Formats: sequence, structure tokens, C-alpha cells
Amino acid sequence: MAGFVEIEKLTKTFGGLTAVKDVSFRIERDEMVGLIGQNGSGKTTLIRLIIGMLKADHGFIRFKGESILGHSPWDIVKKGIGMTHQVVRPFREMDILANVMVGCLGSGKKRGEWIKRIESKAMDALEFCGISDMAREPASVLSHGDLKRLEIARALATDPELLILDEPFGGLNPYETDLLAKSLKRLHKGGRFGRLHTEGPAMLIVEHKLAELMRIVDKVIVL
Repeated sequence: MAGFVEIEKLTKTFGGLTAVKDVSFRIERDEMVGLIGQNGSGKTTLIRLIIGMLKADHGFIRFKGESILGHSPWDIVKKGIGMTHQVVRPFREMDILANVMVGCLGSGKKRGEWIKRIESKAMDALEFCGISDMAREPASVLSHGDLKRLEIARALATDPELLILDEPFGGLNPYETDLLAKSLKRLHKGGRFGRLHTEGPAMLIVEHKLAELMRIVDKVIVL
């Protein structure tokens, strides 16, 4: 029986360097999965292969039974895979709401209805992440912790069924880390973000803070 996400013998080389070699694993629809390994073990390369930012040399990537190998990142996002990045690069002079709305571009026929719909979706995402009160402020005012929340809101607004998070706890203090961990767990279970999801997304989380990661994931993949 096909899994929700299937990675089979995935390999990527850069010249004479093999960054990812024969990696295989599955993620089920109801799972939160951790991805860990030493620096240089290929974690970032692997998630960039999944999201279409890099092209694999060998292997397969299937999402809901369909091969997504070689698809563009924007096609993969439309299919239901979202990703947050370790280094957050917002449009700093744009307001926070607009930063989230940008991620929703690419659908809709009637412009007025489309804008209203994605604005509502973006506000839902900001509300879930706890920064909707700053929606009209420029992104430049956000602290590091709030920038992490903005990055998650941007991904959530694309309605992902699989959410890939690259070191979401990086640079956060213990209080912020605990708050974000609880938010991710609530999101996975459906939470109060249910207006956009009948069930929360599956998650693949790359993280170095192992104690915090182990509290929320169902299983761990080690590279």
C-alpha cells in the first residue's frame, strides 16, 4: 500500500561530493517526523530535493501516490507541500499581512474575490501564529521569534498537507521554543486553524534541539 510520502533510494551529488545517498523512508498522513543528523549529513539537501529546489540524480519521491520528481517548487506547493526556511527573508518594507498573502498568489479568476479570499486566509494563518495584531506593521519590526512565526504563517497560508520545517526552533529562547512546539502540535491535530484544514498537516521537521523535537514527533529519521 502506498504511503502518503515515499522517498526511495534518493541520491544527490555535487561534483565528486555525494550529499545524499540511497535515502529511503515513508511519512504517513497522520505523522510528525523528525529529521536529524550531524552537520553535513545531507538534511538540507534532502528537503530541498523534496520541495523541488534541487533535482535528484537517482531515486523517487512520491506524494499521495504521484511522482513529484523533477516538478518545479511552485507546482509542488500547489500539490500540497509547504516549507519554512531556517533563515527567514521577509519583504521587510511590506506589511506582515502582505508577506503572507504573497505565498498565496497563483490562483483565482475574479481578482476582487481572489484578493478577499487570500487576505482572509492570510489573517487566519497570522492569528494561529499569534501575530495577527501586527498584521499592518512592516515586517522589519518583528523580533527573531516573531519572524519564525511569520515564516510558518506564510507556509500555512498555502494549505499544505505536508509541512516541512527547517530548524524552526533555531535562535529561539526556551520560552519561545516551548510555545512554538505546542503550536506545531496543536496545528498537526487540527487545532483552531481548522477553518483551513479538516485535519492538520503531516510534518517533517529538521532540528538540532533534540530534546524539544522528541517531545512532539512520532518517529525520527537519522542521516
